[in-house]
Amino acid sequence: MLNQSSTLETQTSVPHTGAPSRGRFLVELLTALLITRLPFISVPFKWLESYFHELSHGLATLLTGGAVSHIQLFPNGAGLCFSQGGWPVAIGFSGYFGAALWGYLIFILATWPKGIRVSFALLGGAVVLTTLLWGRDLLTIGILACLAVLFLLPLKLNKNRFMGSGLRIMALMIMLNALASPTVLLGLNGKGDAAMLAGATWIPAWIWVFLWLAISAAMIFLCWRRVDRAASKSV
Repeated sequence: MLNQSSTLETQTSVPHTGAPSRGRFLVELLTALLITRLPFISVPFKWLESYFHELSHGLATLLTGGAVSHIQLFPNGAGLCFSQGGWPVAIGFSGYFGAALWGYLIFILATWPKGIRVSFALLGGAVVLTTLLWGRDLLTIGILACLAVLFLLPLKLNKNRFMGSGLRIMALMIMLNALASPTVLLGLNGKGDAAMLAGATWIPAWIWVFLWLAISAAMIFLCWRRVDRAASKSV
């Protein structure tokens, strides 16, 4: 019985790193993909990508010497960051890049068994802080409140294993939405981050779009590599 239990534990996750097994990762990735395609249910998770997108614009603005007035989030997953100053190229590029990077970092946090609850608390706290600093209209505040609940409510659970899986699925959904969102820009003439970057750098908008697509795909691949390496070490 002891050997069977050990084998089962190894198959579902790697004890030393908290990373899931290869099979479990693929199930979580498929689950994330299905949820992002479901009507209504996918909406809060589109807000997640939009939130990290606008948060990244805001952080890039601050890091390059600008100031952020406020952010706006909309029910369809769109968002805006109102700012002054800063380096336009860094600010424009940071949105889709930042969302994909946040997704990857959250996935890494979700493979830290002892820090799962801390991770949920920190992410929920970040959303609350963003609301206090940059939330102005009731719609945005309502959406941010939903996201805060999404991160803080799982703290009621007693099983870190389920919390880790849920956090990884959320991270994968952020990356998948970051992968899908830039494709919309291909149909927008003169609008969006890609058009702004094209005007600022003379690099065509479609190159920026495909660069964001490549980055998002690379982040998902890095998640797989982490899982694969952890599984290889456990053999």
